[in-house]
Amino acid sequence: MKYDFESVLNRRNTFSYKWNVKENELPMWVADMDFQTAPEITQALSDRVKSGVFGYTIVPDEWYNAYIGCWKTRHGFEMKKEWLSFCTGVIPAITSCVKRLTNHGDNVVVQTPVYNIFYNCAENSGRHILENPLVFDGKSYSMDFEDLEKKLAHPYTTLMILCNPHNPVGTIWDAKTLSRIGALCYKYGVKVISDEIHCDITEPNVDYVPFASVDDVCREISVTCLSVTKAFNLASLQSSAVCVPNEVIRNVVFRGLNSDEVAEPSAFAIEAAIAALEKGGEWLDELREYISENKKYLRSYLADELSEVYVLPQNATYLVWADVSKITDSSKDLCDYLREKTGLIVTAGSTYHGDGNKFVRINVACPRSTLEDGLSRFVKGCNAIKKLNAEIKR
Repeated sequence: MKYDFESVLNRRNTFSYKWNVKENELPMWVADMDFQTAPEITQALSDRVKSGVFGYTIVPDEWYNAYIGCWKTRHGFEMKKEWLSFCTGVIPAITSCVKRLTNHGDNVVVQTPVYNIFYNCAENSGRHILENPLVFDGKSYSMDFEDLEKKLAHPYTTLMILCNPHNPVGTIWDAKTLSRIGALCYKYGVKVISDEIHCDITEPNVDYVPFASVDDVCREISVTCLSVTKAFNLASLQSSAVCVPNEVIRNVVFRGLNSDEVAEPSAFAIEAAIAALEKGGEWLDELREYISENKKYLRSYLADELSEVYVLPQNATYLVWADVSKITDSSKDLCDYLREKTGLIVTAGSTYHGDGNKFVRINVACPRSTLEDGLSRFVKGCNAIKKLNAEIKR
């Protein structure tokens, strides 16, 4: 590989949220990669630092063109400049949209298990979450459209937050599925916010389908949230984009972003995004290969050392979703035990609602040696839990 994903970085004492842990602990939970970003981005930021002046920054044409060009080339979806707005993050964008596209007391539909902060975006604004649980058949997830229609048909339901690719289950929803969602939402007058922040972290030679690209209905009822921060490990630079093709919805959303003061960029947010979109493609493709190999290694290791754990097949994200129901009936208790006894920190699936109590989420975006350490701790902890459970049953 041209780029280095093997070197272990010491991120302790760097004010890292992920690595603000005890010396013996190994964090493999929050969606933050243990890789340096693409050197092309680092160079762009370095060049900007050399100016020594960091005043108020505009959103230049280069930023719009970078998003438009990248999505047309990489994802086959051609956006227009007027559809796009800068935002400081996907979550600020979703929260702002919830407040502008719904009324106090309205229902917002989410598909669980799902990124838990969606709940905060709705409930902190006085809206109610309606869960449309995904269906797990023991091998993979699918959507329950009968239940989805019931939730969308509720007279107080005005918004759906879609996760595509889906965090934490790692599924890329296909065009047929997305079109069916769009048709149902249109039927009941429900708008869609599509969180597509994980769209660039897919298996090699696999692409995701932008919700707004599927058909005219999906395009005209949707707000799409995009960002380079997940794929290029730039979360703290607070840089994202909001795409709204429908003019009426766009006017409401863009006014909301500006009213909430989340549409003004820093110099670094703009420089990093342009560099990532225009110059980071080769690095991103190598990253996807490396993560794919890490996933394969994890599946093989657990198949040999801990066959009771089932790892779902995934074609997106670097977050492995593992079924631990044969080990424990409480993923939170398991994760607490793992941290206490082995120092490994992974996320309890119960965090994501739905059937998440049967699962844990493991971040594999790290050097192979770190992954090996983490898996050794995971197996050691799970085997200890199994032994304890066996003794209790005696």
